[in-house]
Amino acid sequence: MFLKIKNLEKHYKKNKPLIKSLDFNVNKGDIVSFIGESGSGKTTFLRCLAGLEDINDGSIELNKVILNSSNTFIESHNRKIGFVFQDYPLFPHLNVIDNITFNLDYNFKNKVSGILELTGLNNLTKSFPHELSGGEQQRVSIARAIIREPDLLLLDEPFSNLDANIKLQIKNEIYNIIKSSGITTILVTHDIKESFTIADKILIFKAGVLQQYDEPFKIYCNPSNCYCAKALGDLNMLNISSKIYYLRPENITIVNNSNYRGTVNKCSFVGKEFQINASFFNENWILFSKNSFKAGCEICISFNDSDLIKFDSNCENYFTQSTTEQ
Repeated sequence: MFLKIKNLEKHYKKNKPLIKSLDFNVNKGDIVSFIGESGSGKTTFLRCLAGLEDINDGSIELNKVILNSSNTFIESHNRKIGFVFQDYPLFPHLNVIDNITFNLDYNFKNKVSGILELTGLNNLTKSFPHELSGGEQQRVSIARAIIREPDLLLLDEPFSNLDANIKLQIKNEIYNIIKSSGITTILVTHDIKESFTIADKILIFKAGVLQQYDEPFKIYCNPSNCYCAKALGDLNMLNISSKIYYLRPENITIVNNSNYRGTVNKCSFVGKEFQINASFFNENWILFSKNSFKAGCEICISFNDSDLIKFDSNCENYFTQSTTEQ
């Protein structure tokens, strides 16, 4: 494994650990999406990887080099790690080429033309940050990080400041840049769609504990608990013979007649299809249809038993009990 995180713990107050025994590995060249609620420790974890924060226990190993352990701490400037922050800070008084090459070691000077080509910045080298769009600024930040050939690239909410109409384009561009450069990447995001379109693996984090770590398809179809299931998409709850099950909206079909009848509360066009909010089993359900339905009308549904998701009884506490963010 290229990146090894073993029993990592981080706290600011000893009785309130922010990260608890975090343990996972990353293959070389993989993009891992790190998902967790606000305050769960995602950004703190990135800072620990980058050497901007020390850890309290455990170890971090990157490309066979121990960065952190009980008796080892490599300073951030000596780690081969690139870090792109949420607001991609660029030097306002420097143009694109000077931002990319600022404080660049002579050994990497011959990489400049290749990086400009890879990031599509050839025609913007003399432009200043205020003359660039948000997507162009983001590409400059990526170029500045990867020109130094890091072993690991850290992206902290890299698309959150982009306009919705260009976000998809920029995500695809950044994905192609990262994959073309072959750099192992950890992406922190709150946008599930970003994780599905970019990540090779998804790591779900809650209350300082790793909940599940797997490929997007596997983690979506076989969530380890209902928090993971809910984190990756909408769930509809139903009670069958006094047992609680969950069902994904896409696994529900609207039919002419069935034993499962509900009432439409709202119908909204969301592009290509309609999202329907309806009352079933005294619960508010979400489902999708190519057809529109008026509020107040009755609809019938069907589904396959094989699509029902079942968790142990304690798991429902994720939805009914609030958690204290640390």
